[in-house]
Amino acid sequence: MKRNYKVLSLLLLLAFASCSFTTKKFNNPDKDKVLVQIITYVLEQLHYDPLDIDDNFSAKFFDDYIEILDPVKRYFYESDYADFEKFKLTIDDQVKAADITFFNVANDRMLQRIAEVKEIYKEVLSQPFDYTVNEEFDTDFEDKPFVKNRKQMKERWRKQLKFSTISNYDDLMKEEIQKKENNSDYVMKTETEIEQEARESTLKTLDIYFDDILDDLTREDWFAIYVNTIVEEFDPHTYYLAPNNREDFDQRMSGKLEGIGARLQKRMDYIKVVELISGGPAWRSRELDVEDIILKVKQEDEDLPVSIVGMRISDAVKYIKGPKDTKVTLTVKKVDGTIKDITIVRDVVELVETYAKASVVEKDGQKFGVINLPSFYADFKDYDNLNASIDVRKEIERLKSDGMQGLVLDLRNNGGGSLPAVVDLAGLFIKDGPIVQVRSTDKLPEVYKDKDKSISWDGPLVILVNEISASASEIMAAAMQDYKRAIIIGSKQTYGKGTVQNVVDLNRMLRSNSIGDVGSLAVTTQKYYRINGGSVQLEGVKSDVTVPGRFSFINVGEKDKDNPLPWDEIAPATYTPWENYFDYNATVENSKHRMENNEQLKLIEENAKWVKSKIDETVYSLNYKTYKAQMEANEQEAKKFDAISNYQTNLTFDSTSYEKHLFEQDTTDLKEKRDRWHESLSKDIYIEEALNVLEDLKMAYPIKKLAATKDAVKN
Repeated sequence: MKRNYKVLSLLLLLAFASCSFTTKKFNNPDKDKVLVQIITYVLEQLHYDPLDIDDNFSAKFFDDYIEILDPVKRYFYESDYADFEKFKLTIDDQVKAADITFFNVANDRMLQRIAEVKEIYKEVLSQPFDYTVNEEFDTDFEDKPFVKNRKQMKERWRKQLKFSTISNYDDLMKEEIQKKENNSDYVMKTETEIEQEARESTLKTLDIYFDDILDDLTREDWFAIYVNTIVEEFDPHTYYLAPNNREDFDQRMSGKLEGIGARLQKRMDYIKVVELISGGPAWRSRELDVEDIILKVKQEDEDLPVSIVGMRISDAVKYIKGPKDTKVTLTVKKVDGTIKDITIVRDVVELVETYAKASVVEKDGQKFGVINLPSFYADFKDYDNLNASIDVRKEIERLKSDGMQGLVLDLRNNGGGSLPAVVDLAGLFIKDGPIVQVRSTDKLPEVYKDKDKSISWDGPLVILVNEISASASEIMAAAMQDYKRAIIIGSKQTYGKGTVQNVVDLNRMLRSNSIGDVGSLAVTTQKYYRINGGSVQLEGVKSDVTVPGRFSFINVGEKDKDNPLPWDEIAPATYTPWENYFDYNATVENSKHRMENNEQLKLIEENAKWVKSKIDETVYSLNYKTYKAQMEANEQEAKKFDAISNYQTNLTFDSTSYEKHLFEQDTTDLKEKRDRWHESLSKDIYIEEALNVLEDLKMAYPIKKLAATKDAVKN
């Protein structure tokens, strides 16, 4: 299995061996031009479905690049756009010729407009905002035109800055009221003083953003944005990793991070939480959630927060992460639209907390096991000792020693990982056979098989997924579903990522390199398919039992990304469905019936619809009384759904006997981490239903086995 991946890496190197570039090949050995030529070559040779770099590509790239530079149309003028539009159908020709004229024109104009905007925002913030005026701000800029002149630009910034400042004003007003309630002798600040302080806070944030961040951006940084826009036209998982991003990349790979333990992603002007590291400070706080938008960051030794709206993600992270035991307060916008301050104590985040962990639970006198797997990790330098499959197998053996009669494998929020690890892990639950089919461009698919005839667990199995379960998680769920080996419970469909990427070090393609580090490129080289021939691309894995969740109506999947590869199918592999031990169809129907009549799930679905309605709202009042009334109404509506987080099962979770022995000599707070996890499991309605399904499967297990035995005797 592992040899296949070594062969793939070797083929990649051989593909480049005969076509390495040297800076001496170019009349102008400019690093930017060399980089464009290398990247277009790699994309043409290695990408699974390379695009024709033609006029259609040019027009699409043009629109995307302008939107990335100025997503809310607060820099460029209508005349700028007209100047840029002259290049709209010639960018393809420039890319092929390693000509960067369009980049130079757009970048120079961007820098000019940034300098002008620095004067505009200071002018706006030098005057008080009148919060008694009835006016609104629309956050949806997609269909808005570019402004025609400086007067219109100033007015656009005025509304944006007033919208940014009104939340500061509201926070300060609440603080003053709270101080007065705590101390009747306290003399409250006047509305004029509060308004000025709120404006000064916004001014400080913008000064930091423009002076300390935008001014620090080098030409290399801006060009990396340009290059990334080119490569992302091919698909959402192909991306350029610039040299100055390598430090952050290497730090993530080192296994330790000091910070809050959250993975962030830039979405337009906002920084969004896309993953919480299990066991990390953010995860332990129980307040920060996936899909939360971080608006502001305040250090414990500072009075005012800094807005990170509009920042590059690398700059925002510098404010959020920090030394162990220091506090950081995040102002976040929850998915329901409410604004909340969350204080987190930073800590060393051990990525070991993303490894598999197991729990034992008793239900009606029966013992079941739960294994949580946050990712399909693997150390390819020491694969035989560290990968998800090995760890899950160990946890299964420990659960079996404790009398496990059924297993829940929790893959919710698991974004994927190692392909070899998922193939090996799936093999723990079947005798042998195909797990996934992988196809490269214009080649026959290769079937990756479990060849180990041993089975670690042959009893009842349930797999939990949600809309964020992606890639390797989808391979696992799809294989077990096709074999009818497990019941899949979760969202209507999983994420829908059916592609495989490889990271190419672009420096390997340079001989006699005199231009320095040119970075790396993650490129989509393959697609994978289910053993039944279908793809999970876009469509994901459809659960056997669909249950509503907080992401049910939010656009979070592959189908909602820009430029995804299409769905298709190939011939099925040869495999034999699991026929032992339980009545698959009857169990699914029983679970569906329970779910349809569950009041808690009905409330969760109602909440998910309400959250979507709040996300769709884009118009906000800039009249303080109206704004405040809207915020208070949201908070009141949100209270209706408090019962969701207050839900409590009658189940008690505990550590395995093996892990309890570790507690006796533990110095890493392992017991505390497990206690927190067990408490969250006891409030988890999806785990509760998974255990109900295991109970049904266990009851059917001896019946099916007996029937199989009788048939064998007859024959």
